[in-house]
This record gives sequence, C-alpha cells and structure tokens, in this order.
Amino acid sequence: MTIRSGLAALAFAGVALAGTLVPAQAQNNTAAGALIGGTAGALIGGAATGSAGGVAAGAIIGGTTGAIIGSQNDRRRAYYFWGNNGRCFLRQSNGAVVRVNRGNCM
Repeated sequence: MTIRSGLAALAFAGVALAGTLVPAQAQNNTAAGALIGGTAGALIGGAATGSAGGVAAGAIIGGTTGAIIGSQNDRRRAYYFWGNNGRCFLRQSNGAVVRVNRGNCM
C-alpha cells in the first residue's frame, strides 16, 4: 500500500505542477497536452491498478484526452479564420463573413 499511496501523491504533484506551466503564444498545445496527459494518466493508472496494464491504459487514455484538450486550446480567436485563398475573415454575430486584415488571424 505504501507504493500505491506514494505513486498517487506523485501523480497529484505532477498534475499540480503541470497546471502552473505557461505556454508561449506560438506554441502548439496539442503535443504538450498529450505529453502531460499521458504522464499523468500513466501515473494514475499505475497507482490505481498496480500493474503494467494499468500504466499502459492510463497513458493511452490520458495522452488522448490531453491531446484533445490541447488542440482545443489552440483556438485563440473563435471568430477570425483563414480562408482557402490565404485571406483572413471575420465571422460576425449575425452570420455575415467579412474580409479583414491578416494580422487578426495570427
């Protein structure tokens, strides 16, 4: 039981420290979310089951969940988007789409 409680404490400490990381503005958060989620999932899965199968399952589930959350974090400006022609557009609240300066999409 001491090993499980130690692994659980380590997992919670890792999750707490991961929450304090500040990403750079141009950083892709999908990979970082997958790494942090996979690590936390492996620690929690190993602590909960005490077997290698639990570690593997926790890593897969945590990595997938972290990647999904990280990719959603990449959407910084919900109404600005790139068109197929390389131009920046703004989707307005009434549904209209207008062309705007490229600096808004970056």
